[in-house]
Amino acid sequence: MKRKAYEQELRKLQAELCELQDWVRATGQRIIVVFEGRDAAGKGGCIRALTERVSPRVFRVVALPKPSDRERSQIYMQRYINHFPAAGEIVIFDRSWYNRAGVERVMGFCEPQDSQRFLRECPAFERSMIVDNGILFFKFWLEVSEDVQEKRFQDRIDDPVKQWKLSPVDLPSREKWFEYSRARDDMLSATDTNFAPWCIVASDDKRRARLNLIRHFLDAVPYEAQASDPVVLPPRRMENAYDDRESIADRRWIEGPY
Repeated sequence: MKRKAYEQELRKLQAELCELQDWVRATGQRIIVVFEGRDAAGKGGCIRALTERVSPRVFRVVALPKPSDRERSQIYMQRYINHFPAAGEIVIFDRSWYNRAGVERVMGFCEPQDSQRFLRECPAFERSMIVDNGILFFKFWLEVSEDVQEKRFQDRIDDPVKQWKLSPVDLPSREKWFEYSRARDDMLSATDTNFAPWCIVASDDKRRARLNLIRHFLDAVPYEAQASDPVVLPPRRMENAYDDRESIADRRWIEGPY
């Protein structure tokens, strides 16, 4: 998709996201959005497109590091529950409790029985702790093809401003492509429920993936545009006026090369 067409459509969708944001604040609605997918599937770009024009106090992104020793001794879901939304918040999980069904299972970071128990218990958790509590819940799986994933990994290796995206598990994930496929299939079979369905987004074309995902999200949330009074910029008061530029003229100004 050409950049100009993409940016025009994205601008329209982001304006609608601002309307949704006003509705969430006005109604006290709570929303959780989970982003999962293979490495280099485009999760970060989708989240940026979703959040770059809205308030981070409403659209809150949660990307947890690996658990501490204390967190490893807790109930598995506990550290995620701590980040659930309060009234008027949308929490976006950049990876989530589904780590246990994916990377932890494939890379051996948990025991096989732990992953199996997670898949058995997860639907009940999502129903009781999220859906039955009135939280709107969305789960997006970004699906990237093997050829495109390989190209994106190579771009990260070759481009110094993208190398930070390479994590210690990225390259092993290339070797374990089919192990991740099997883990994905088992996860979908166990947790794609009517009350908390998975929505799969084809992400080889990043721009189309972002637009399609945001459009689906907007269509699925029953928000309404909020009435508001016209905004009028007040005039500057001139009482106690002085030359406020001259007063800082001798301070340390940056005179950079640009």
